[in-house]
Amino acid sequence: MSVVGWLSQPAVLPWVALVFGLCVGSFLNVVIHRLPRMLDREWRIQCAELAAEGPPGVQPPVAQNESPYNLWTPRSACPGCGKPIPAKHNIPLVSWISLRARCAACGARISARYPIVELAGGLVGAYATLRFGPSLAALGAMLYCWSLIALTAIDLDTQLLPDDITLPLLWGGLLFNLGSAFVPLGSAVIGAAAGYLALWLVFWGFKLLTGKEGMGYGDFKLLAAIGAWLGWQMLPLVILLSSVVGAVIGIGLMVFAGHGRDKPIPFGPYLAAAGVIALFWGSEITSRWIPILK
Repeated sequence: MSVVGWLSQPAVLPWVALVFGLCVGSFLNVVIHRLPRMLDREWRIQCAELAAEGPPGVQPPVAQNESPYNLWTPRSACPGCGKPIPAKHNIPLVSWISLRARCAACGARISARYPIVELAGGLVGAYATLRFGPSLAALGAMLYCWSLIALTAIDLDTQLLPDDITLPLLWGGLLFNLGSAFVPLGSAVIGAAAGYLALWLVFWGFKLLTGKEGMGYGDFKLLAAIGAWLGWQMLPLVILLSSVVGAVIGIGLMVFAGHGRDKPIPFGPYLAAAGVIALFWGSEITSRWIPILK
């Protein structure tokens, strides 16, 4: 039996996907930390150019004095002491546990988010292969869920849903459904359009009634991306689940954590959670518990 054939065995594939997903989760932590900072740099450069601080085509001063910063450069380092993290301390889950959640150099505490994201990435990989087997749908499910994990953490940190993730996620859903990996292409296209328009209409309705903006355009794009992967038929369930979870958590924050009503609560994580639930268990939920959405 070839290596590929052995790895695709039902008893082996989930474990391989688990390990691979843990590594992807480690990379997602880099994306979550660096992408907002990369976007901030780009915005400052654009603002400097618009302010005519330099001639066209010449990098403004704000960019000249800064070292390269992207997903690959510089090496990962401790936020506390700035010392680069060696490879032996960058093993998913294992390093965080062995170091007892502290930097080996300065003893600064390492956030529990890092192993949580890594574990989520691994579990997604394993469950996708259990659910869909060695198939294109399994690969698509992993990419879809990994993207939602990154978007969730970034939205919680910055209340932003970067186009750098939402737009490729949308196009990825349409491309995977060219072969009907999850739904027929027609359903995916309608899902993308309906997902965007649904929250766009809610946004403008709320703004006309209250004079306030209840959500950002990133939420529209995220629901459009979910619709591109799961089809328009799943959108009512996604909206229902995200609204219920968001309302419960929002009320809980106000009652138990003293969260003010004027403080915004990101909606992206609730959409992402609902999108994952709908991917793996949407059909069962609609057929058993909410037959009106079938």
